[in-house]
Amino acid sequence: MLVFRVGTLVCATEVEQVREILPRLPTTRIPGAPPVVAGLVNVRGTLVTVVEGWRALGQAPQAPPSTPPSTTSEESAEAEGSTIILEIATGAEGDGEKRVIGFTVDAVTDMLAGSDTTLEDRTGLPGVDPTLVRAVGRRNGELFIVLDMPALVGPVLLT
Repeated sequence: MLVFRVGTLVCATEVEQVREILPRLPTTRIPGAPPVVAGLVNVRGTLVTVVEGWRALGQAPQAPPSTPPSTTSEESAEAEGSTIILEIATGAEGDGEKRVIGFTVDAVTDMLAGSDTTLEDRTGLPGVDPTLVRAVGRRNGELFIVLDMPALVGPVLLT
């Protein structure tokens, strides 16, 4: 699993869905798109829709970094964090064609093997929609949520 942070949440997704991890990419806003869509990015000639992770998970936005006096305005315009490029299967049971979508996170923190973690039932998650969570993981005493990425970004893929 790939572990990342979105706001105050520590989350994970199956590494099989991850195509690549890129530095946070500047997006081009799509007129009329829902607020959860950050916009489009060009990834080696392919236009990819990017979902704003903090909006999708109902978190507060990341505080803007303070700009040190030695940086130019062009350098400070880049957002911190990462864009995870995912391949999500569409259709019932996840057996449809795979669609590419970006998901912004504050930080990618770790990769875990299944034997390194303990997964528990997803009940009792305050502030997180349980339909977006596959399980709750625990590693070294720290909790993280395993996201159901098709459920989370699926509505964006259908629009």
